[in-house]
This record gives sequence, C-alpha cells and structure tokens, in this order.
Amino acid sequence: MRIALFEPEIAGNVGAVLRLCACFGAAVDLIEPMGFLWDDRRVRRAAMDYIDHVSVTRHASFEAFKATIGPARLVLFTTKTDQSAYGFSYRPDDVLIFGKESAGVPAQVSDACQARVRIPMRAEVRSMNLATSAALALGEALRQTGTLPG
Repeated sequence: MRIALFEPEIAGNVGAVLRLCACFGAAVDLIEPMGFLWDDRRVRRAAMDYIDHVSVTRHASFEAFKATIGPARLVLFTTKTDQSAYGFSYRPDDVLIFGKESAGVPAQVSDACQARVRIPMRAEVRSMNLATSAALALGEALRQTGTLPG
C-alpha cells in the first residue's frame, strides 16, 4: 500500500507522513511541485531518523506519477464525496492519495481516481490536518486488508 501526496505545501506534514509510513511499512509518493524545498530541515525534523526507513519517490507531475502505478487503484481522500472511508473496501495494492493542504486536487486528478472517500467528521469544520487524515486512512486500509505490521 502507498500514500501519495499531491503537491504538498507544508514540510512538517510531509515529515509526519514519512514517519507514519515508516512505522506502517507503506511507501510514499510525492507529486510535485511542493510548497517547500525538499532539503528543508523541517521535513527531516518531523520525520526524524524514520526517513531512513521509508521508500520515498518524487514525481515531477501527476502524469509522471500515474505512469508508475500500474494496475493499482487510486483512492482519493476528499471532502467532496459522501462515501465513508470506513464503509469502503480497500485492497492491499491501493494508492491512497491526498490533495494539497489549501485546495485538495484539481478535477482532472479527481477524475483519474477510481474511488473517492471521505473521513466522516462534524459538519461545522472544513477538514482535518493532512498527516492526521493519512494516519486514519492508512490505519483503516491496513486493518481491513489484514496487512498491519507486527
């Protein structure tokens, strides 16, 4: 299972997702452009030494990323659907994709995804933090597929 971040803007969020994926054994795809320099010390600070335990692939564009995933299914996490992330059936080779913090993903990216799911939350709030959303999503997907580590 993989986590893909579409044009992430905040280094600390990317660092936290790298640490999350190191702990769960999931690869990370970063779809550029990013809103910070990759060598930004905040990424390393958030990921700490866990960055050495996660497979990270950077892609110059969504099209370049899409060309690498083969038959894997793209599951978009978005606030623009009614399908609950907890009522969805995940597969072990799914790629869980998250949009940029300020704007999500454009329509052409959403249209390229085979599924769109939403983490249920109170109507009074707009959205969760990217790293928190990734943690909830990856935990549920791994639980469902029986692929949680140790």
